[in-house]
Amino acid sequence: MKRSRFSEEQIIAILKEQEAGMPTADVCRRHGVSSATFYKWKAKFGGLEVSEAKRLRQLEDENAKLKKLLAEAMLDNAMLKEITAKKW
Repeated sequence: MKRSRFSEEQIIAILKEQEAGMPTADVCRRHGVSSATFYKWKAKFGGLEVSEAKRLRQLEDENAKLKKLLAEAMLDNAMLKEITAKKW
């Protein structure tokens, strides 16, 4: 997945500009993002502070690692079952 060219801190600052009363179209034009991207950010980061966004990123990374470990364990388990089924 492509990394955003904006950090969580920058995204939250952009969202706060719009919340302060600046029109959404102006905010998008100023920062060079599409309105679809802006609303996607608003759905994900709306109402969050910078520390909360960092914690969210850490949890997402940890969740991805755990999913990968689970998939590897399930694959190993399936291979062992297949090997034992052939021998008996």
